[in-house]
Amino acid sequence: MEKLYKGIHTFRKDYFKKDQDFFQRLSTGQRPDVLFITCADSRVDPNLVTQSRPGELFIVRNVGNIIPPYYAIKDKNSVAAALEFGVLSLKVSDIIVCGHSNCGAMQALIVKEMERASMPHLSEWLELSEPVRKIVEHRHSHSSLQDRLRITEEENVLLQLQNLQSYPFVSEALEAGRLHIHGWYYDIGSGKVCSYNPAHDQFEDVI
Repeated sequence: MEKLYKGIHTFRKDYFKKDQDFFQRLSTGQRPDVLFITCADSRVDPNLVTQSRPGELFIVRNVGNIIPPYYAIKDKNSVAAALEFGVLSLKVSDIIVCGHSNCGAMQALIVKEMERASMPHLSEWLELSEPVRKIVEHRHSHSSLQDRLRITEEENVLLQLQNLQSYPFVSEALEAGRLHIHGWYYDIGSGKVCSYNPAHDQFEDVI
């Protein structure tokens, strides 16, 4: 905690002081163009990776960057609440679903069933990505574990894009051309970000 307290002091003394007018404008409201949905993993920092400033991204983070389908969790669905606010109130123009390499949630989904037994809430949450496990098991059972993990992480992004479109207000905004959705994959070790290209059915480097 001491490191965090020192960080707050440095922020107030240096960063905030140099740009007080900017933060004063931010204090009156937010107008982000992008809703960024990604994993809660401590190594994934959307603002750092995209070099965005405060106020530019409306960020949703959870274990495995999962978007429950519209009818999956009708009550207390915080992701759905964020989607409603982002699309209907903030009127974002783009939604990005970003997965990443070495994702612990995806590892738990396909290779760590024993550990999940002691974490019932995590296990129930990961059941939302069960279709991904079945796809990988059916199509890539002979691949190496490393390859299967990468495929699982990418397939999970694609599943969440499908789930995203199950929300009526999202599909309506897409059809009207007011909204665009993107699937990204961030490789932590290389710093590369890939974007899913539906025309080629693959993730391609963002250049």
